[in-house]
Amino acid sequence: MSPSALHQHFKAITAMSPLQYQKQLRLQEARRLILAQGLDAATAGHNVGYDSPSQFSREYSRLFGAPPLRDATRLRTRPELVRTA
Repeated sequence: MSPSALHQHFKAITAMSPLQYQKQLRLQEARRLILAQGLDAATAGHNVGYDSPSQFSREYSRLFGAPPLRDATRLRTRPELVRTA
């Protein structure tokens, strides 16, 4: 299968590109690390492959609607808000 055909099939199934899917998985894992292991945002971001804490925070906020610290605080007080993919 050619790379372009793979991308087309992947997008048809997931409604996102492979890169977007990978980014979402990384951010969800970082969120899990922050909540379950109490890691700070920079460490969690680094553990999932982000070199830039500001880029990580920006992408995290875009996906989850709040910066990592505020999101974690909100979810610790209201765990029913955690959405899973």
